[in-house]
Amino acid sequence: MSLSARRVTLPAITPIVLQKRVIKVYSEDETSRALEVPSDITARDVCQLLILKNHYIDDHSWTLFEHLPNLGVERTIEDHELVIEVLSKWGMEEENKLYFRKNYAKYEFFKNPMYFFPEHMVSFATETNGEISPTQILQMFINSSTYPEIHGFLHAKEQGKKSWKKIYFLLRRSGLYFSTKGTSKEPRHLQFFSEFGSSDVYVSMAGKKKHGAPTSYGFCFKPNKAGGPRDLKMLCAEEEQSRTCWVTAIRLLKYGMQLYQNYMHPYQGRSGCSSQSVSPMRSISENSLVAMDFSGQKSRVIENPTEALSVAVEEGLAWRKKGCLRLGIHGSPTASSQSSAANMAIHRSQPWFHHRISRDEAQRLIIQQGLVDGVFLVRDSQSNPKTFVLSMSHGQKIKHFQIIPVEEDGEMFHTLDDGHTRFTDLIQLVEFYQLNKGVLPCKLKHYCSRIAL
Repeated sequence: MSLSARRVTLPAITPIVLQKRVIKVYSEDETSRALEVPSDITARDVCQLLILKNHYIDDHSWTLFEHLPNLGVERTIEDHELVIEVLSKWGMEEENKLYFRKNYAKYEFFKNPMYFFPEHMVSFATETNGEISPTQILQMFINSSTYPEIHGFLHAKEQGKKSWKKIYFLLRRSGLYFSTKGTSKEPRHLQFFSEFGSSDVYVSMAGKKKHGAPTSYGFCFKPNKAGGPRDLKMLCAEEEQSRTCWVTAIRLLKYGMQLYQNYMHPYQGRSGCSSQSVSPMRSISENSLVAMDFSGQKSRVIENPTEALSVAVEEGLAWRKKGCLRLGIHGSPTASSQSSAANMAIHRSQPWFHHRISRDEAQRLIIQQGLVDGVFLVRDSQSNPKTFVLSMSHGQKIKHFQIIPVEEDGEMFHTLDDGHTRFTDLIQLVEFYQLNKGVLPCKLKHYCSRIAL
């Protein structure tokens, strides 16, 4: 018996080539940058590309936003979402845009959940033993069958009408419901309003003007398929904290553990931008600043919080005495009038300074970049042209502090506390309050800036 070999021809393996697309990304000053990207690129990868190309510091707050001007809404594109999929939902004639900017509040609920889930808005479907902490509530959203319920009154825009109606709503894992009878949670009184699987939640940017909303704290559900204003399910809260609670809870119910993975592992993208190729960089303002005492011959780190508060004023006075050294960096110490004029102008090049913007515009910028404690900017005062205003976020509210100029021996100084602590320029003032709380509700942490691409 003879054996013969038979040739077997294997089919050729065709490599999978990802199709590339060109996307356009805008910054807040409306400058833009075109990027050629693969079809499986994530929002985090796009941010990483822009960070590298523009040499920005990556503090994990850079975010891609989907902006729909015709509808007056926008949303955070989650880090794991595929950007091309987002673009595929846009209509051909829509003027939608991708924006690249900071959002310090993107994962703040993992760090400080107590600010996001007010007790009066949270209840539980089953009985619980003892009090539930905000951290436990957060854990339930992510990986527990005993889910929390968010409830409260919202204004809802009636479909096909211009009118709004105040209704009691209830958020569960299966979707958002409203009660047809007061605040009743009985199944027979609950009516389905929206689910999360085939829709996204957006924040309204001009709800009062575009949709006649009763307050400025609007949000809405938009189906994934292309649609106009009639397809939006619009809601409106009474205050920012309430809106933040609803939107945060919806994000957690929709994405769950994926959000936590985005927060813990920001460099695990789908397309090449990974921790192997990019070393993580920390935010200078967030992790590198410590309380210092400059009142003696040598500066030292203040570890005791009580001591830090007690030496704040003394330290501020010491900074004032060092004004001549400061001038060595920013200008020549000539006549006092000339040095004062120089000190008054050096802040204009700082990213935290916004020249002639209104109070409303300052609030809009801070809200856009996240109502996190310590987000701030400095601007010209509209009511008094000789003064400045420090606008900052604390406790999910925006507060404004007037910076008053004071004159002594022919020299001008800036102060926030009626002259007790004085500074030769605004840079000194900002740096001081980044290290010391002083008269402010918290230290200055993240500056609010407009970046250019």
